[in-house]
Amino acid sequence: MQRSYMDRLISAIGAALAVLLLVGGVLALVGHNFVTNQVTSQLKQEKIFFPAAGSAGLSASEFPGLQQYGGQMVDTGPKAKAYADEFIWVHMMKASGDKSYAQISAAARANPDDKKLAGLKTTLFQGDMLRASLLSAYAFWQFGVIALWVSIVAFVGAVVLGFMALLGFRHARKVEAPTTSSRYVAPANA
Repeated sequence: MQRSYMDRLISAIGAALAVLLLVGGVLALVGHNFVTNQVTSQLKQEKIFFPAAGSAGLSASEFPGLQQYGGQMVDTGPKAKAYADEFIWVHMMKASGDKSYAQISAAARANPDDKKLAGLKTTLFQGDMLRASLLSAYAFWQFGVIALWVSIVAFVGAVVLGFMALLGFRHARKVEAPTTSSRYVAPANA
């Protein structure tokens, strides 16, 4: 009888955990869908496109890693990261002679009358801001990917725990059912 009680208790805890994992999986999946839809819709509003593959704007020698995206809209996190790191950054470093915005800004402050330096400072600032926005979109996209994996693990865990709980309840019924060979029968003359 005590074995049956323990089986039912452990099985009930397993079933409750399975339900919690199921709810957690649903919430993680909702989070994934929200993030990816939000990032995609925001990126699409910007209407940023990669130049055509192999064109002068996206030569295979200068941008080998971007050829796969040639002519496509930047509408996903990975595309946003590629555009930020492999397209904008390359143009910024080419324009500045491999100097960062901070370096050019310091030089512009030291030479306030240099219009070319001031223009380069503005260009690099705009490039950095666009890169920051695109890399933020990529970061949120990655949160969505993580949420998707969390939901998959939670759903698998819910199925496994649910199955084990069912087996536990079944076992509790078997242990609870008395058998004739295990029943004590008092002697007739006692």
